[in-house]
Amino acid sequence: MPLFIGLMSGTSLDGIDAALVRCESSRPPELLATQAIGFPDELRDRLLALCHAKRADFAELATAEDSFCRLQAEAVARLLETSATSRDNIVAIGSHGQTIEHAPYGHAPSGPAYTYQLDNPSLLAELTGCQVVADFRRRDLAAGGQAAPLAPAFHNALFRDPTEWRLVLNLGGFANLTLLPPQNRTAEVLGFDTGPANVLLDAWHGRHRGGRFDANGEWAASGQVDPPLLESLMREPFFHQPPPRSTGREVFHLPWLERHLNGNEAPQDVQATLAELTATSVALGVEMARELCQAPPASSLIPCGGGAHNADLLSRLAYHLPDTALVPSDDWGWPADWLEAGAFAWLAYRRLAGLSGNLSSVTGASGLRVLGGIYAP
Repeated sequence: MPLFIGLMSGTSLDGIDAALVRCESSRPPELLATQAIGFPDELRDRLLALCHAKRADFAELATAEDSFCRLQAEAVARLLETSATSRDNIVAIGSHGQTIEHAPYGHAPSGPAYTYQLDNPSLLAELTGCQVVADFRRRDLAAGGQAAPLAPAFHNALFRDPTEWRLVLNLGGFANLTLLPPQNRTAEVLGFDTGPANVLLDAWHGRHRGGRFDANGEWAASGQVDPPLLESLMREPFFHQPPPRSTGREVFHLPWLERHLNGNEAPQDVQATLAELTATSVALGVEMARELCQAPPASSLIPCGGGAHNADLLSRLAYHLPDTALVPSDDWGWPADWLEAGAFAWLAYRRLAGLSGNLSSVTGASGLRVLGGIYAP
């Protein structure tokens, strides 16, 4: 049985997700077991500081990377134990790493494009005794792509339907959208980041109420949307930029939000407005994708990621997309929290099979590319 483990740590900085996945050419990827480990506060604080650092300290990078990698190894060990799986049965681990900075356009007029994921696949291979595939993004970047999002290729493998148009929406720290044409159409899969999902909601909630997130969106639901603030936020050029496009904390962070505040807003109203910002920018992205593909309203939208558990956010999305049903990913055998980890197990499988892992229609790369480097145990 060809078994792979996918490791994912997203921009929400919640922790590490590990997914055990069966991958073979004759059938869609199958999720077999899962394990999640939250970041200790010290490691999360280190990673968050690095994400917003203007200059990197090599010792700080090395310390964070070592702690991160050892936590990955612990997640793998727990997954193998709870699933009663021998490491000898694991073909490879697909490790995404922790994104510290994503700059597909560079940061200066003449600066090179880059994306940096903190990771140490050599140490991970040593600690786990498993083959590791890592550094998935930079090959696409080298081919002129955005290096993101990579999940749409996996969504295509899981959810594409013979006759229906479908949407997949990942609501992590940032939101990325995949439009899947029916298999009987010649249109290409389209996918791109729509903007912030949880990153601003989590940060604003943490500042005013503590904790890492607004459970079920209850605080946002208690506030009122501030229309002038929403209008000001939506003027951000990224929201109106045609795909391919991707973004991160380099654009959307609390200082960005603060530049739009007058200081008289009630905190809960800002939270409500941030939730509405996510829904509005997603709806704008859906409209943009439909126009590019000349597509009708999708029959269904499959939400995944942490935001798929936010009832307030889902109700806002349903309001903005009245012709599209929100369908849980569980209906297809993939719980919402495990699609991204599953994607990197599948990408590891693709790498070892010598198959492409990107979609140039999504990232803008000059063609299909085999992604990732291989690290022997």
